[in-house]
Amino acid sequence: MNSYNINKGIGRTVEFKGLKAQYLFIFAGGLLGILILVMILYMAGVSSYICLFFGAGGASLIVWQTFSLNRKYGEYGLMKLSARKRHPRYIISRKAVHRYLRHTSKPKAV
Repeated sequence: MNSYNINKGIGRTVEFKGLKAQYLFIFAGGLLGILILVMILYMAGVSSYICLFFGAGGASLIVWQTFSLNRKYGEYGLMKLSARKRHPRYIISRKAVHRYLRHTSKPKAV
């Protein structure tokens, strides 16, 4: 009787040709956007050579930039980078220092 291993990828991130997690979606979305833009330019009557140049240049830029980001930041790097941008560098407090040090008594319950 043959035994088959199933669900070997549970818990792992999606990966395709080295691109992991969100970079895969950025890659696919970018290429789809370039394709749609080239189709719109072609239907608008722009020269086919300009459309080809724009499509090839845009697609190569998307591929290069996505693999560069994947190599630089890793699997969770973009999420960490965006979280770091949202986190304040320092907390500004405009109260006087003695207001923090003063003991306040709580009202007693009746």
